[in-house]
Amino acid sequence: MPRLPKCRKIRVFPDYYSFIPENADEKEFETVTLTLDEYEAVKLLDAEGMNQEECAKSMGVARTTITAMYESARKKIAIALVEGKRIRISGGNVEIDRRNQAFFDNNLNSKGVNTMRVAVTYDNGNVFGHFGRTQQFKVYDIEDGKVVKSEVVGTNGEGCGALAGVLNLADVDVLICGGIGGGAVMALQEAGIRLYAGASGNTDKVVEAFLAGTLSASGEANCEHHDEEHGAGHTCHGHGHGSCHH
Repeated sequence: MPRLPKCRKIRVFPDYYSFIPENADEKEFETVTLTLDEYEAVKLLDAEGMNQEECAKSMGVARTTITAMYESARKKIAIALVEGKRIRISGGNVEIDRRNQAFFDNNLNSKGVNTMRVAVTYDNGNVFGHFGRTQQFKVYDIEDGKVVKSEVVGTNGEGCGALAGVLNLADVDVLICGGIGGGAVMALQEAGIRLYAGASGNTDKVVEAFLAGTLSASGEANCEHHDEEHGAGHTCHGHGHGSCHH
């Protein structure tokens, strides 16, 4: 069997996933797709000023791999700028780097093989209305359709991409929240987390409704203010939770 490519480590998922030329009809222009690992290489080298050796160490790959990814990314960006194409960030052979990721202020225990882990944005017993600004999650471990453990945890992440990475590292399978923007939806999709947005009220009751199949919520963005802040984008294909993204 062919050898699987090595996962490239990224620090956080992006907050912005779509860049569109001004005054362009979205239906009339093509899309250039940057993978998450290409985006990470450009971010570390150009935005953060790392050299290629430092970038390779951060992403856990060879320097020659960084060179190839960087050249590919810059070519795509140049084509998009010159030809007026949309830039989308999606996919890639990546995993969140535990060494650099801000984590919950009290680490969760590893969940069991048959455990579903549900996180709910939390504020004083109720669902908090804005995913990207939540300072706490209430996390529920569920087995055989019943809650076996719940815990309120704080977040150290800033921005939707960082919070999606935190949930990914915590092995969260499902997020329930109030308001959420398009960029955050895409970050969660890349993290392999199922979304139930538009929920409100007591978090315990909301989780009971989720387990009963009566929770009225959706998996789409529902907050235009968040779209403006974090970059709305079209839905992309999700990836398997807890594994590399291919």
